[in-house]
Amino acid sequence: MLKTYTYPRYAYRRPPELGQPGVRRVPLVVIGAGPVGLAAAIDGARRGLPVLVLDEDHTVSIGSRGVCYAKRALEIFDRLGRGPAAANESGLGQRIIDKGVTWNVGRTFHGEREVFSFDLLPERGHRRPGMVNLQQYWLEQYLVECAQQHEAIDLRWMSKVVQVSPAADPAEGVTLQVETADGAYTLQCDWLVVADGARSGIRRQLGLDIEGKVFQDRFLIADIVLERELFPADRTERRFWFEPTFFGGESALMHREADNVWRIDFQLGWDVDPEEEKKPERVIPRVRAALDGQGFQGVGFELEWASVYAFQCRRMKNFRHGRVLFVGDAAHQVSPFGARGANSGVQDTDNLMWKLALVAQGHAPEALLDSYDSERIEAADENIMNSTRATDFMTPKTKASRTFRQAVLSLADEFPCGRALVNSGRLSVPTLHRGSPLSTPDSTKEGEAFAGWMLPGAPADDAPWPAAQGGGWLLDHLGEGFVLMLFRDAPTEAERAALSRLAAGPVPVRALFVAPEGAAAERYDARPGTCYLMRPDQIVAARWRALDEAAVRAALHRALGHPATPSAQARP
Repeated sequence: MLKTYTYPRYAYRRPPELGQPGVRRVPLVVIGAGPVGLAAAIDGARRGLPVLVLDEDHTVSIGSRGVCYAKRALEIFDRLGRGPAAANESGLGQRIIDKGVTWNVGRTFHGEREVFSFDLLPERGHRRPGMVNLQQYWLEQYLVECAQQHEAIDLRWMSKVVQVSPAADPAEGVTLQVETADGAYTLQCDWLVVADGARSGIRRQLGLDIEGKVFQDRFLIADIVLERELFPADRTERRFWFEPTFFGGESALMHREADNVWRIDFQLGWDVDPEEEKKPERVIPRVRAALDGQGFQGVGFELEWASVYAFQCRRMKNFRHGRVLFVGDAAHQVSPFGARGANSGVQDTDNLMWKLALVAQGHAPEALLDSYDSERIEAADENIMNSTRATDFMTPKTKASRTFRQAVLSLADEFPCGRALVNSGRLSVPTLHRGSPLSTPDSTKEGEAFAGWMLPGAPADDAPWPAAQGGGWLLDHLGEGFVLMLFRDAPTEAERAALSRLAAGPVPVRALFVAPEGAAAERYDARPGTCYLMRPDQIVAARWRALDEAAVRAALHRALGHPATPSAQARP
């Protein structure tokens, strides 16, 4: 039991398949009701797919676990929790922010000397902050409550999948054996999304490898409840120490969570007994020393939760295996510094579910799902690279790497070149899919070049929406289908006719008129007539300096997973 949270107990219901003749077939099954599995289920239901979610437990995660949610994940949660017709509705993102602790500033120390700091959101005019800290159990509770509002989601607790059997003919789907308190039953599905975590039983059962590196170091997480606030509300920040004076290990980290819970991580080394190290009599003195070392002598606390973990950076060779698709920690794992685990998993589902819905509904070829594999493997590799570099810096195992780290830290407080090399975990940012097969390259025609970072393959940047047009934020108005953003106050007759035809296609393209001046135009390097084709996951598919209906159709064809046609290529 925790002092600041009461675990919900979700009711088990006898499954209707028990005792019935034949085998029921459903369009989509999601295994795992953690943050990633629930995000997949909600997204699928929003896109018209009935979803059956199976989880072997009956509550949310034990302990705070994943705690940092980045700007892009918050924007995805906004979309998942929004009503169907409310462009300015807050969505889940606001609920997370209201409960959690918002922060943008991180400070890094070597001993007692500050050597580096950063601001995750130095630019104004964004709806969401760089990072919000919220214990994973709160996030899961909010997602469960959101899922329960969807009639298309059948959420089943205490239902353990003990066998998965993909058919030899992919069109025949996947057969599942499910165990419950009332007995076992068989189920078939057209598509299976596996979100059962880092120790994925489904991955092991199918004999699928996960490759990478397990780092020989252990870290202690200690969640504590303080008797009073340590800092004013406007000074919420992440603090990281190399060689802290209050602790004999290599590093320590401290930041605040909801309900005045604080997390402190201590690097313990490899040769420790994990079970011994998380006992209160071992944890409490370390916490006391950490608080006293920062001038908080006499501030009382209670130990909320403790755990010991090891770093690992690994991924599956492929995330798609026919009709079986892996997401989140089941597909890839990274060390926790950098907050790349849950954030990346939520972005997996954001990338996958619009593609799966279009394929399942017959609007796109199955080849579209291959782009989930390629794009999210690219993201996993980027996360693994950054996590590996951070871990190597934080846990030097050779004399040369330790000498390098000491040199960097000694230079960091005086020289920018030194500060740039300090690595306490590069924090989660979305991957820029520059080489995505779904993207149409920019035109190379003179006068049509773009500046800035909103190139094909980039996730959309948010911007304030003009008050004269209802206010709110650009991403809210983008929604979750294919959208053609046209930077013009009023379209020409030719543009209006073309947009009407595009909206009437089998995969409709909705028009969104954006002011050709202001923050959005600046961030998208737009001028009157500029247009962007946005994917349903709010990633740029193509962009032009003027609306060309044939070019838009060709780019849409390519973004749906069809081979690129000559008209979709960059024109000379």
